[in-house]
Amino acid sequence: MTTRHRYQACVAATLLSLTHAAVNAEPAAEPEGTPLAWVRLDDAAQDYAGTHYLFLGDVELQLTIDAAPHAGELLLLRWGSKNDTREAEATVNGKRVKLSHGGYDGFRWLTVPVPNGVTGERIDVVLKRGDGKPAFLNEIRLATKEAVAGTPPDLKPLSHRATLKIVGTPGVPMIRYAEAFPDMRALWDREPTASAATPEETLWRQAERNARLAAEGLYRCRRYVDGWLAHADPESGLIPRNLTASVDFWNGRDSGADNYPFMVLTAALTDRPLMDGRLLHILRTETRLTCRVDRLPDDYSFSKKGWRREKLDLDAIVFEGAEYVKDGLLTVTEWLGPSPWSGRMVGIVEDLWKHAPVDTPFGKLPTLNFEVDGDLLQACSRLYWFTGDRKYLDWAIRLGDYYLLGDHHPTRDLKDLRLSDHGCEVINGLSELYVAVSFAAPEKQQAYREPLHALFDRILEIGRNEDGLLYTSFQPQTGVHAAGLCDTWGYNFDGFYTLYLLDKTETYRDAVQKALSNLKGKYVGAAWADRSADGFADSIEGALNLYNREPVESAADWIDSQTRLMWGMQQSDGVIEGWHGDGNVARTTLMYVLWKTQGVHVEPWRPDVRVGAVRDGAVVLLSLTADEPWAGRLVFDRPRHKLYMHLPLDYPRINQFPEWFTTEADRRYAIRDLVANTDQTLTGKALQDGIAIALKPATELRWRLTP
Repeated sequence: MTTRHRYQACVAATLLSLTHAAVNAEPAAEPEGTPLAWVRLDDAAQDYAGTHYLFLGDVELQLTIDAAPHAGELLLLRWGSKNDTREAEATVNGKRVKLSHGGYDGFRWLTVPVPNGVTGERIDVVLKRGDGKPAFLNEIRLATKEAVAGTPPDLKPLSHRATLKIVGTPGVPMIRYAEAFPDMRALWDREPTASAATPEETLWRQAERNARLAAEGLYRCRRYVDGWLAHADPESGLIPRNLTASVDFWNGRDSGADNYPFMVLTAALTDRPLMDGRLLHILRTETRLTCRVDRLPDDYSFSKKGWRREKLDLDAIVFEGAEYVKDGLLTVTEWLGPSPWSGRMVGIVEDLWKHAPVDTPFGKLPTLNFEVDGDLLQACSRLYWFTGDRKYLDWAIRLGDYYLLGDHHPTRDLKDLRLSDHGCEVINGLSELYVAVSFAAPEKQQAYREPLHALFDRILEIGRNEDGLLYTSFQPQTGVHAAGLCDTWGYNFDGFYTLYLLDKTETYRDAVQKALSNLKGKYVGAAWADRSADGFADSIEGALNLYNREPVESAADWIDSQTRLMWGMQQSDGVIEGWHGDGNVARTTLMYVLWKTQGVHVEPWRPDVRVGAVRDGAVVLLSLTADEPWAGRLVFDRPRHKLYMHLPLDYPRINQFPEWFTTEADRRYAIRDLVANTDQTLTGKALQDGIAIALKPATELRWRLTP
């Protein structure tokens, strides 16, 4: 789709050529040089920190200037950053250069020197997304190198015309890649021969479609693992933070939290020898190389073969460890149960509190960082149940007292409350603590109930739009809110639904149902402030986790459509966008796969083996197919929240792999093979261990399983 927008623009004769010349960012309010042409995007709908912009993940900018180019000029870009690195590709009259900058919060000028070599009767500039996180821009200028001393830039209209074309639709991501795996499409798109359209046959057809979707998801996840392992440091074996500006180091908050754990979980479903071999070796290497304060991890530089930060920064190390635990190791533990990964998690959490430096009226805390405190609330609340050790609950209660009983209440005392990433962690974490104290410390439940409900009620009052989706942030005292919507809306609503489960507050359940009911047809594409593949992943995960509890039919259609868009961002080498957020795409894809199989998987996995399922009340219909002879085990899920985590109830949790059809070990299940016309009865324990099964080529096996 091509759209045209009218923006302020003017031009003088001149400009530019782009090569791999050095670039630099200018922090000053105005850049060097005298403006000759400019385009300011103040009419754009998106804004960050009060500055409007266009996001190159959604659109390409094509600027045509009716002036012949001249060497020695400058291209000036008012370049946005959210304390991260952003990338773009610029082409001027056929010459290309890759641009990369960031590491600050807000907008700064990026200056690109213009060398000789560009010819033509006019200047054609194209700006589009690069290999990493896409850039977002507020203004583009063409300028001379020389500034007029004492004269502010004169941006009045000049004699030459500039035409700006926007290719794409703001708010809807441009899927820049062709099909990454075209050879697989024949398998994934293969529709079976039409059969009688009976209600039961319709269900079987859905199970078979689910099998193909699950097969595609697992294949994509496995290719993602292979793609990233190809970029591992050859000496240590650790994966880099990203494949561009941060290629030289591993860190806990990104590599460990958002990428590596989902390589482990992908291998758990597709290649156990890889998980128990190379990926476990990464854990052991990371533990050996990165522990700087007892078991707390710090960034490891591949080139230095040591610390990336020369000086010890305890607060940074606390951040590294807490993120690694909450987003990474805890998620692995929820699926695997006790393992070397859970051992690493326990060690980090214990040493975070051992070295807690912050004095408060409620006891020492590891940090006052809002996000990290949310990480610790979630981790300690779950570790209390996982280990049975009261100290974890006591640590979480310190944080609960600080935010609910002291003078740091998120809506009564804070000026701004973020509902997006870096803010939603506390909201969800307090709900996890509420679960724990409801069963283990009822006096704290009574103390927390009113301030926690006050927090959630204020979010519902001013933190959501007319469809029930949540803004990225708002000011609790004034009611002023950001324009953008957060992709983490589901993470926040996990907390609401948890309180509904405990206190039966119907308003909170209604809020979840309203959000799920309004997704389809309205929030298509990157409708969130974070428009990367990670934004897709977080929003889909949130919907999946809540749909598991509240099966709103239209939300299922939305999840399917958005997952297809997210998959379209993957490249042929398996890498998605080339930064640590790629792991979150795999995480959500695995959650999607388990929905389509109702928690069933095969061992050993093979790309052509397809298993899918649907529920018909208490009955599960399973479709199984392979293109070549295959023999192995069909493994059913179990109530992991109870068996592994020892939780008192299966409340919704960030990065949880939802449970769909779970088997009870001592219960018996009847299995009807509709192809062989045979019956068998097995215990849940046998289903959990895996049923031996053989598939003939291109023959669909249909099983009906009844508790």
